[in-house]
Amino acid sequence: MTNAPSPSAVVLAGGLSRRMGEQEKSLMEIGGQPIIGHVISRLQKQADSILISANGNPDRFDQFKLPVEEDTVEGFAGPLAGILAGMRWCAANHPESKYLLSVAADTPFFPDDLLEKLLADIPQEEGAIALASSNGQRHPVFGLWSVSLADELQHFLVEEGNRKVMLFVQRYPNCLVDFGQNTDPDPFFNVNTPEDLALAKSYKLGALNV
Repeated sequence: MTNAPSPSAVVLAGGLSRRMGEQEKSLMEIGGQPIIGHVISRLQKQADSILISANGNPDRFDQFKLPVEEDTVEGFAGPLAGILAGMRWCAANHPESKYLLSVAADTPFFPDDLLEKLLADIPQEEGAIALASSNGQRHPVFGLWSVSLADELQHFLVEEGNRKVMLFVQRYPNCLVDFGQNTDPDPFFNVNTPEDLALAKSYKLGALNV
Protein backbone atom coordinates (compact mmCIF):
# COMPACT_ATOMS: atom_id res chain seq x y z
CA MET A 1 0.00 0.00 0.00
CA THR A 2 1.07 3.55 -0.63
CA ASN A 3 0.95 6.58 1.63
CA ALA A 4 -2.25 7.72 -0.11
CA PRO A 5 -5.36 8.17 2.06
CA SER A 6 -7.06 4.91 2.97
CA PRO A 7 -10.06 4.17 0.73
CA SER A 8 -13.47 4.50 2.29
CA ALA A 9 -15.58 1.37 2.73
CA VAL A 10 -19.22 0.36 2.50
CA VAL A 11 -20.90 -2.58 4.24
CA LEU A 12 -23.69 -3.83 2.00
CA ALA A 13 -26.64 -4.66 4.25
CA GLY A 14 -29.50 -3.91 1.88
CA GLY A 15 -30.64 -7.49 1.18
CA LEU A 16 -34.13 -8.73 1.99
CA SER A 17 -33.00 -11.88 3.91
CA ARG A 18 -35.71 -13.96 2.21
CA ARG A 19 -33.92 -17.27 2.81
CA MET A 20 -33.62 -16.44 6.51
CA GLY A 21 -37.38 -16.11 6.93
CA GLU A 22 -37.03 -12.34 6.42
CA GLN A 23 -35.22 -11.97 9.73
CA GLU A 24 -32.33 -9.52 9.60
CA LYS A 25 -29.53 -12.01 8.95
CA SER A 26 -26.72 -9.52 9.53
CA LEU A 27 -27.98 -8.98 13.10
CA MET A 28 -28.03 -12.67 13.99
CA GLU A 29 -25.28 -13.57 16.43
CA ILE A 30 -22.18 -15.72 16.17
CA GLY A 31 -20.02 -15.92 19.25
CA GLY A 32 -22.19 -13.38 21.08
CA GLN A 33 -21.85 -10.68 18.42
CA PRO A 34 -24.02 -9.84 15.39
CA ILE A 35 -22.60 -11.05 12.09
CA ILE A 36 -22.31 -7.48 10.85
CA GLY A 37 -20.36 -6.67 14.02
CA HIS A 38 -17.70 -9.18 13.01
CA VAL A 39 -17.69 -7.67 9.53
CA ILE A 40 -17.23 -4.14 10.88
CA SER A 41 -14.46 -5.24 13.28
CA ARG A 42 -12.49 -6.69 10.37
CA LEU A 43 -13.16 -3.67 8.21
CA GLN A 44 -12.06 -1.18 10.85
CA LYS A 45 -8.55 -2.65 10.62
CA GLN A 46 -8.45 -1.81 6.93
CA ALA A 47 -10.41 1.41 6.30
CA ASP A 48 -10.68 4.64 8.28
CA SER A 49 -14.16 5.67 7.10
CA ILE A 50 -17.03 3.16 6.92
CA LEU A 51 -20.64 3.43 5.75
CA ILE A 52 -23.45 0.93 6.24
CA SER A 53 -25.67 0.72 3.16
CA ALA A 54 -29.13 -0.42 4.27
CA ASN A 55 -32.77 0.27 3.56
CA GLY A 56 -35.47 0.63 6.19
CA ASN A 57 -35.10 1.94 9.74
CA PRO A 58 -31.42 2.82 10.31
CA ASP A 59 -31.84 2.70 14.09
CA ARG A 60 -31.28 -1.06 14.10
CA PHE A 61 -27.60 -0.39 13.46
CA ASP A 62 -27.21 2.28 16.18
CA GLN A 63 -24.88 0.13 18.28
CA PHE A 64 -22.17 0.35 15.62
CA LYS A 65 -22.05 4.17 15.62
CA LEU A 66 -21.56 4.38 11.85
CA PRO A 67 -23.42 6.39 9.23
CA VAL A 68 -26.23 4.54 7.43
CA GLU A 69 -27.44 5.45 3.95
CA GLU A 70 -30.38 4.09 1.96
CA ASP A 71 -30.21 3.20 -1.72
CA THR A 72 -30.60 6.21 -3.98
CA VAL A 73 -32.12 3.89 -6.61
CA GLU A 74 -35.64 2.65 -5.96
CA GLY A 75 -36.86 -0.95 -5.97
CA PHE A 76 -34.15 -2.88 -4.11
CA ALA A 77 -31.82 -2.80 -7.11
CA GLY A 78 -29.24 -5.13 -5.59
CA PRO A 79 -25.63 -4.66 -4.48
CA LEU A 80 -24.77 -2.14 -7.17
CA ALA A 81 -27.33 0.25 -5.66
CA GLY A 82 -25.54 -0.01 -2.32
CA ILE A 83 -22.20 0.56 -4.00
CA LEU A 84 -23.61 3.64 -5.73
CA ALA A 85 -24.87 4.97 -2.39
CA GLY A 86 -21.40 4.37 -1.01
CA MET A 87 -19.76 6.22 -3.89
CA ARG A 88 -22.04 9.23 -3.41
CA TRP A 89 -21.43 9.26 0.35
CA CYS A 90 -17.69 8.91 -0.20
CA ALA A 91 -17.56 11.77 -2.70
CA ALA A 92 -19.55 14.04 -0.36
CA ASN A 93 -17.79 13.18 2.89
CA HIS A 94 -14.36 11.81 1.99
CA PRO A 95 -13.38 13.37 -1.35
CA GLU A 96 -9.76 12.40 -0.68
CA SER A 97 -10.66 8.73 -1.21
CA LYS A 98 -10.09 7.63 -4.79
CA TYR A 99 -11.53 4.16 -4.16
CA LEU A 100 -14.44 2.60 -2.30
CA LEU A 101 -14.06 -0.86 -0.74
CA SER A 102 -17.27 -2.93 -0.67
CA VAL A 103 -17.99 -5.92 1.59
CA ALA A 104 -21.13 -7.93 2.38
CA ALA A 105 -22.77 -7.68 5.81
CA ASP A 106 -23.34 -11.44 6.04
CA THR A 107 -19.76 -12.63 5.46
CA PRO A 108 -17.93 -12.74 8.82
CA PHE A 109 -14.74 -14.51 7.71
CA PHE A 110 -13.53 -12.22 4.92
CA PRO A 111 -9.74 -11.68 4.80
CA ASP A 112 -7.96 -9.18 7.02
CA ASP A 113 -5.80 -8.28 4.00
CA LEU A 114 -8.71 -7.76 1.60
CA LEU A 115 -8.02 -4.07 1.01
CA GLU A 116 -4.25 -4.52 0.88
CA LYS A 117 -4.39 -7.14 -1.86
CA LEU A 118 -7.07 -5.43 -3.92
CA LEU A 119 -5.22 -2.13 -3.74
CA ALA A 120 -1.96 -3.79 -4.78
CA ASP A 121 -3.47 -5.34 -7.92
CA ILE A 122 -6.09 -2.86 -9.14
CA PRO A 123 -5.25 -1.58 -12.64
CA GLN A 124 -3.60 1.81 -12.59
CA GLU A 125 -6.13 3.30 -14.98
CA GLU A 126 -9.03 5.68 -14.53
CA GLY A 127 -12.25 3.95 -13.55
CA ALA A 128 -10.60 0.71 -12.48
CA ILE A 129 -12.22 -2.06 -10.44
CA ALA A 130 -10.68 -5.00 -8.54
CA LEU A 131 -12.79 -7.96 -7.36
CA ALA A 132 -12.01 -10.81 -4.99
CA SER A 133 -12.09 -14.53 -5.80
CA SER A 134 -11.47 -17.75 -3.88
CA ASN A 135 -11.80 -21.49 -4.49
CA GLY A 136 -12.43 -20.82 -8.16
CA GLN A 137 -15.37 -18.50 -7.46
CA ARG A 138 -15.71 -14.79 -8.13
CA HIS A 139 -17.12 -12.61 -5.33
CA PRO A 140 -18.41 -9.47 -7.06
CA VAL A 141 -19.63 -7.67 -3.93
CA PHE A 142 -16.14 -7.77 -2.45
CA GLY A 143 -14.38 -5.19 -4.53
CA LEU A 144 -12.45 -1.99 -4.83
CA TRP A 145 -14.26 0.55 -6.98
CA SER A 146 -13.13 3.85 -8.47
CA VAL A 147 -15.40 6.50 -6.96
CA SER A 148 -15.23 8.35 -10.28
CA LEU A 149 -17.58 5.71 -11.73
CA ALA A 150 -20.60 7.00 -9.77
CA ASP A 151 -22.31 8.77 -12.67
CA GLU A 152 -21.75 5.80 -15.00
CA LEU A 153 -23.15 3.44 -12.37
CA GLN A 154 -26.18 5.71 -11.87
CA HIS A 155 -26.85 5.59 -15.61
CA PHE A 156 -26.40 1.80 -15.70
CA LEU A 157 -28.93 1.27 -12.91
CA VAL A 158 -31.50 3.94 -13.74
CA GLU A 159 -31.35 4.68 -17.45
CA GLU A 160 -30.41 1.17 -18.59
CA GLY A 161 -32.35 -0.55 -15.82
CA ASN A 162 -29.60 -3.11 -15.34
CA ARG A 163 -28.51 -4.77 -12.09
CA LYS A 164 -25.91 -7.28 -13.28
CA VAL A 165 -22.67 -6.60 -11.44
CA MET A 166 -20.31 -8.26 -13.90
CA LEU A 167 -21.92 -6.60 -16.90
CA PHE A 168 -21.04 -3.26 -15.36
CA VAL A 169 -17.56 -4.34 -14.24
CA GLN A 170 -16.57 -5.63 -17.68
CA ARG A 171 -16.98 -2.16 -19.18
CA TYR A 172 -13.98 -0.86 -17.24
CA PRO A 173 -10.38 -1.85 -16.47
CA ASN A 174 -10.68 -4.65 -13.96
CA CYS A 175 -8.95 -7.60 -12.36
CA LEU A 176 -9.67 -10.61 -10.13
CA VAL A 177 -7.56 -11.05 -7.01
CA ASP A 178 -7.25 -14.60 -5.68
CA PHE A 179 -7.57 -15.18 -1.93
CA GLY A 180 -6.79 -18.87 -1.93
CA GLN A 181 -7.78 -22.30 -3.16
CA ASN A 182 -9.05 -25.28 -1.16
CA THR A 183 -9.68 -23.10 1.88
CA ASP A 184 -12.10 -24.23 4.60
CA PRO A 185 -13.99 -22.23 5.55
CA ASP A 186 -14.01 -20.22 2.39
CA PRO A 187 -13.01 -16.67 3.42
CA PHE A 188 -16.09 -15.35 1.64
CA PHE A 189 -18.56 -17.84 3.13
CA ASN A 190 -21.83 -15.95 3.61
CA VAL A 191 -24.78 -16.64 5.87
CA ASN A 192 -27.98 -16.86 3.83
CA THR A 193 -29.98 -19.63 5.51
CA PRO A 194 -30.48 -21.09 9.00
CA GLU A 195 -28.23 -23.95 7.88
CA ASP A 196 -25.49 -21.48 6.94
CA LEU A 197 -25.81 -19.85 10.35
CA ALA A 198 -25.41 -23.20 12.11
CA LEU A 199 -22.37 -23.98 9.96
CA ALA A 200 -20.81 -20.59 10.69
CA LYS A 201 -21.28 -21.20 14.42
CA SER A 202 -19.47 -24.52 14.08
CA TYR A 203 -16.29 -22.89 12.86
CA LYS A 204 -13.60 -22.07 15.37
CA LEU A 205 -14.16 -18.71 17.00
CA GLY A 206 -10.50 -18.00 16.29
CA ALA A 207 -11.51 -17.47 12.68
CA LEU A 208 -13.53 -14.48 13.89
CA ASN A 209 -10.92 -13.09 16.28
CA VAL A 210 -13.34 -13.23 19.22
